Amino acid sequence: MKKILLFLTSLLFCLASGAQANKNLAELLGYAHDSKLLIIHADDMGLSSAVNTACIKAFDDKAITSGSIMMPCPAEGDIIKWLNLHPSADAGIHLTMTAEWDNYKWGGIRPASEIPSLLDKDGHFYATVEDLGKTAKGAEAEKELRAQIDKAIAAGIKPSHLDTHMGSVLANPELIKVYIDLATQYKLPFLLPREYVAMFPADVARTLESKIFLLDNLFMLDPKMVTANWIDAYKKGIEELKPGLNQIIVHLAIDNDEMRKICNGHPDYGSEWRQKDLDLVTSNEFKNLLKKNQIILVSWGQIRDVMRKQ
Repeated sequence: MKKILLFLTSLLFCLASGAQANKNLAELLGYAHDSKLLIIHADDMGLSSAVNTACIKAFDDKAITSGSIMMPCPAEGDIIKWLNLHPSADAGIHLTMTAEWDNYKWGGIRPASEIPSLLDKDGHFYATVEDLGKTAKGAEAEKELRAQIDKAIAAGIKPSHLDTHMGSVLANPELIKVYIDLATQYKLPFLLPREYVAMFPADVARTLESKIFLLDNLFMLDPKMVTANWIDAYKKGIEELKPGLNQIIVHLAIDNDEMRKICNGHPDYGSEWRQKDLDLVTSNEFKNLLKKNQIILVSWGQIRDVMRKQ
């Protein structure tokens, strides 16, 4: 009788495990199979006080479900202090290897002598992903990006995910490998649209294609999409969302003297742009649009926790 009970227990466990393995992400999170899941994500936390203030406002207003921190930037300490006081706020690491503004620069966390292939002649990160890709060596990128993650963890952050400033980790094949390897080592989901997987080498693609955190759709406002009504492009993007995991990236800041000085000469994703994004996500019109389209808001932290349970 004891052997029979053990056999039945083992059988039930196997059946339950099989059923769990066949569930998609929505079901693993407790929603219907065909749910439209959406992460509303704020890039560039830590860039400046104006960005931090806007992101905090958006978190407080439940207008975003996630954000990520630029650890090499001057204001990262302030946002980390706030996040430590608000542990429910979802924060990932915005892996940073570029510094795009003309008059507002930064380099790496590691000493310049350890990461020379990531830096320009002035000791700053390159302004463009293209320039980074021409010189960046994987071993040096791994050293710098690991330092960014470790610094955040040492400061009390429990990262929800990894993503990348300006897509810089996709600048060359060595950096892509570093990105995937770090996410694996730290057991974190990472931002990657499903459609990108086919572009990777076959062996890499095979390891990725079954990951539950791959994005089925990624939307970020492009300058070509901008119309007189800021919400128009977002409205179209939301109305076209399909079942699966979706993400909208927004860039938030208070349009003030600090931010205007940083973004001087760069209206795209600049100070006024970021204020408009903040006004958008905190508006009733935007929130009603999500409800009308039956969007379920989720966070990277929820996905991380499910992934680690599997």
